[in-house]
Amino acid sequence: MARSKNLPVALIQMSCTADPEANLRVALAHIATAARKGAKLICLPELFRSLYFCQKQNYKSFELAEPIPGPTTEVLAAVSKKHGITLVASLFEKRAGGLYHNTAAVFGPNGKILGQYRKMHIPDDPGFNEKFYFTPGDTGFQPIDTPVGRLGVLVCWDQWYPEAARLMALRGAQILIYPTAIGWARGEKKSVCETQRSAWQTIQRSHAIANGLFVLSINRTGREKNLNFWGTSFITNPIGHVTQVASTHRSQILPASLNLSETTTTRQHWPFLRDRRVDAYRGLDQRFLRS
Repeated sequence: MARSKNLPVALIQMSCTADPEANLRVALAHIATAARKGAKLICLPELFRSLYFCQKQNYKSFELAEPIPGPTTEVLAAVSKKHGITLVASLFEKRAGGLYHNTAAVFGPNGKILGQYRKMHIPDDPGFNEKFYFTPGDTGFQPIDTPVGRLGVLVCWDQWYPEAARLMALRGAQILIYPTAIGWARGEKKSVCETQRSAWQTIQRSHAIANGLFVLSINRTGREKNLNFWGTSFITNPIGHVTQVASTHRSQILPASLNLSETTTTRQHWPFLRDRRVDAYRGLDQRFLRS
């Protein structure tokens, strides 16, 4: 649980290159800067160590994967301990030969991995060939307890699914966190691009409202082959108001101070959890229902 009323957080929006070690160095520099400015919870974007390799199916890209724990987690654990922070970092996990996950690990100020979440919803769209690389997660929608609170960590495509957010909330999450890599395909009309980005923000704001929680959404930025990542990392409070938002086109550390008591106040005024008709939701665990 949080030790203080206000929790200083920082989202690291960054562009990425083809050099994993260089990306890691950039991330570490941003983490150090955010920590010096007082952040106690710091979050990195999805798969920050590399370019977004899922644009194409390429067996060589599996060489980017690492075990957890592994070399990168050792570095991130050490930097978390050095700065006394809780850190959320998205990694390409090699669990075994032929078994890989898109995994978010949470590191504590004690230098240990406090928990991890393996991405459950795996997209398979033009430019997002994730089913080629990732096995759906098996950790379930279980919040991770940390010194700064109980974190409901999800990853990118998960953000479109209200079921994931709701289950995290029902299990006591205080903050929903979405490391993300999302952008526009080159050549798309501006109106289509803006509609897509608006929908992306709206669905996450709706999770905040429906569950009375803060939502942190951390995207990358910059052009990578056929995708222009739209940045716009943002923070919304439990009534769905976007309190901070980052640039569309540049790397940025987005700071905020979260008053976690707002969750209780919001839920008292909008008691959606109280009024749920749990006796009438049969069928939500089915793929499709015919009347």
